[in-house]
Amino acid sequence: MKAFLLAALILTSSVSFAAESETVNVKGMVCSFCAQGITKKFKEQPEVAEVEVSLEKKFVKLTYAEGKKLSHEKIESLLKESGYEVSFNAQK
Repeated sequence: MKAFLLAALILTSSVSFAAESETVNVKGMVCSFCAQGITKKFKEQPEVAEVEVSLEKKFVKLTYAEGKKLSHEKIESLLKESGYEVSFNAQK
């Protein structure tokens, strides 16, 4: 019985939950300074755990902190105030 409980404990502790993420198309990014600025702006948001910016593919991938998420309005606002256009049907 102890071995079973120990095995169950090990299995449940090794299970990880995938963080929710979202990819957004961003029109207007042209250089590494654009990417750095966008990364900095989103890292300042407590809901965002990770930011990936692709200049080549023109997208921003946001990985959220557990149980958190930014609204599309907030994402759009953050990007538009920096001079970018946004589309939420991004391909990864």
